[in-house]
Amino acid sequence: MTPPVLRIGTRGSLLATTQAGHVAQALTDAGHPAELVIIKTQGDKSAAPVTEIGVGVFTTELRVALRNDEIDVAVHSYKDLPTAPEPDLVIAAVPPREDARDALVSNGNRVLGALPVGATVGTSAPRRVAQLRALGLGLEIRPLRGNLDSRLGKVANGELDAVVVARAGLARIGRTEVIAEAFDPVVLLPAPAQGALAVECRADDAQLVSTLATLDDPSSRAAVDAERAVLAALEAGCTAPVGAYAEVVESLDDDGRIFLELSLRAAVAAVDGSDVIRSSAVGPIEQAAQVGRALAAEMLESGAASLLA
Repeated sequence: MTPPVLRIGTRGSLLATTQAGHVAQALTDAGHPAELVIIKTQGDKSAAPVTEIGVGVFTTELRVALRNDEIDVAVHSYKDLPTAPEPDLVIAAVPPREDARDALVSNGNRVLGALPVGATVGTSAPRRVAQLRALGLGLEIRPLRGNLDSRLGKVANGELDAVVVARAGLARIGRTEVIAEAFDPVVLLPAPAQGALAVECRADDAQLVSTLATLDDPSSRAAVDAERAVLAALEAGCTAPVGAYAEVVESLDDDGRIFLELSLRAAVAAVDGSDVIRSSAVGPIEQAAQVGRALAAEMLESGAASLLA
């Protein structure tokens, strides 16, 4: 008997449909045919900054469609999801994560340090704005919304000298050749869960949960769990000036044997760039969320709450 076609809900942008298309293809290759269903979200309907229209603007309608049985699966950019759990829904898979770094696209393919004082750099993410200002390079940061093509177009037409975007998005649509510089997380920490996808379904559909779980990458999930735990413990939304990056790394025990553990870095910055609190931690992979919460507590003790306020 032919298996039913899984309905994969996604936003309609090139990036979103490309991401969801990878998930649909992986499922189809595994014997579970799938098709995309385009869902228009509040974030797609408004040109206002995400900080004004609120958390969840790219994900709420997808979740409504899941609950209404209009789709079977939702594919989100994980960084867009609120940190509050939804008991009736489950993130059944976090596929292998793309490169999480932020990237610079600039006129003349110049790196950030080569841009002159007063150069115009586009980004609306408070996290990026804060960290760029903290570098003290005298850049003029301008607000930026729209899909990737429109953002890149503002550099191509000379409206901006540069833009900062997620490298993962450029990689997924095959545009990495435009990258002038990919920022080391020491310089610019990415958003929690940047570069990761969340494959979500209804929690009561045990068979589908099991099917989607075959797409899960444990290392990517652990890293994302730690980063989002930082965000949740700081009681900050996905638009807050918080950066976090975790990775599974090799370490040596006291007997010189190699083992794997989780390395996590995070930063909270004042939006005007006047202050940045940075911290790092390592811990067991299976305790990723606890590592994130402990790091957040350390940052709060260092005054992070005042910067977030």
